[in-house]
Amino acid sequence: MRSRETPRFVATILDWPPTASLARLALVSAYLLGAVVKAADFPGAVAEQAHFGMAPPAFWAVLTIVVEIVGPLLILTRRWLWLGAGMLGVFTLLAAIKANAFWTMPAGQDRFMAMNAFVEHIGLIGGFVLVALLDRRERVA
Repeated sequence: MRSRETPRFVATILDWPPTASLARLALVSAYLLGAVVKAADFPGAVAEQAHFGMAPPAFWAVLTIVVEIVGPLLILTRRWLWLGAGMLGVFTLLAAIKANAFWTMPAGQDRFMAMNAFVEHIGLIGGFVLVALLDRRERVA
């Protein structure tokens, strides 16, 4: 095996038909769970939006729940996957900017934690770009 070849056991996992579906589910699972939790505790979802200064908070709570349900379903069903990935990517960027504005914080542990959370959100956005890119490549191949 050359150093740049994929090891056989890794190739076997990547070639296994359910792997792509499971990877998409892993990518969107936090959003689906978030939607269920927010829908089950709608007053809490409204309070969360108010905490972040979103007005009117009930509107933003409903919109968040819709995005966290519709985006993942589009990705999981591969129907307009690009749209679901775009929805969740934009949502994730806006949420990261609003909730993890580390650049406004003084140096210290809180800033460090907010910066880590922000960068993790950027990683998720990269995942959404990749899932849309791979879906497009598969469809045009």
